[in-house]
Amino acid sequence: MINVTRLDGTEYYINPHQIECIEIRPDTTLVMMSGKTHIVRNEADDVLEKIETYRKRIGPSIVQE
Repeated sequence: MINVTRLDGTEYYINPHQIECIEIRPDTTLVMMSGKTHIVRNEADDVLEKIETYRKRIGPSIVQE
């Protein structure tokens, strides 16, 4: 999970694997695979950096048999 901040200043965690795309309109909008949107204070580059850090921390998620 990554930490993001709503426009009202509330911090919360979101599953980065469920983010379909990040739009800048002008606020950063996370569009989820479900179609739900989250408008956040974080800059798009900040969100991308958090996703990259998170994925490095959890390691490969593909199970090879």
